[in-house]
Amino acid sequence: MNIGLDMMGGDFAPLEAVKGLALFFAKTNTDIHFTLIGEEIAIKDLLHQHQVPLTNIELVHAGQAIGMHEHPTRALKEKPTSSIALGFKLLATGKIDAFISAGNTGAMLVGALFSIKAIEGVTRPTIGAYIPREDGSLGLLVDAGANADCKPENLSQFATLGSLFVEHILGINNPKVGLINIGEEEGKGNLLAQAAYPLLKENEHINFIGNIEGRDILLSKADVMVCEGFTGNVVLKLAESVYDIIQRRGIEDEHFDRFNFEMYGGVPVLGVAKPVIIGHGISKDLAFKNMISIAQRMLETDLMQKMKEVFVQKL
Repeated sequence: MNIGLDMMGGDFAPLEAVKGLALFFAKTNTDIHFTLIGEEIAIKDLLHQHQVPLTNIELVHAGQAIGMHEHPTRALKEKPTSSIALGFKLLATGKIDAFISAGNTGAMLVGALFSIKAIEGVTRPTIGAYIPREDGSLGLLVDAGANADCKPENLSQFATLGSLFVEHILGINNPKVGLINIGEEEGKGNLLAQAAYPLLKENEHINFIGNIEGRDILLSKADVMVCEGFTGNVVLKLAESVYDIIQRRGIEDEHFDRFNFEMYGGVPVLGVAKPVIIGHGISKDLAFKNMISIAQRMLETDLMQKMKEVFVQKL
């Protein structure tokens, strides 16, 4: 198992990525091989400072970096030796098995779509986001912002991809799927929701329970919550703001502490042929450590192959 890590992605690169590696090694006995992509001299110094074992680590020098506000497609084209471009080249050629970055989200999505390609039969890959529920469990929101405009069949595919992730990575058997809507009754909502409902109902690969409302998102009514990326990103950013408000007001609460995105690392790009994990730009060591754990779990469970098998059946 070889996991590639973009060391130059994020606001605190490469320090927090190195500290995340140190955390991972401190808490995990593993023979995972890591390929670290970035400014070689700076990374070597930091690895030494934080006593990260070099036994299973290979460094790949990247002479360029893509900024957080650069145009994704243009940046990938104009910066072929950037850490993100090199990471996807290594992933596409089989030199690494998974790729992690807290860098430019758009560049990560473009790289995933055009370097790795979608699983055959998947019309649009999706980004999933973790939702902490009141009972202590996690749910998955799909789409969380990759696809602002969708067709009904896209939502059905998001539900299938999300269900497989929740089952094999979050460990929820036969996860319940709900369509985010403005009412519980069938026939509610806008044209997209009305057209998606019967497709979800007929989807034999999911356990569809019907519509769910905004008040159900933080409960355990559905394990996979499906919507187009516009709504999903609003929900995600609202959930992130809850944690920020709690912190500013000095409120200590076990449930709301779980709204700290660092606890879960990054979000997976679901529907591409190999594991790609995208972290928040302000990710620190704990987030990087948890992104590595997610990639490890996706590889150990052979999740991508399970997704391929489902979509081959549907063709």
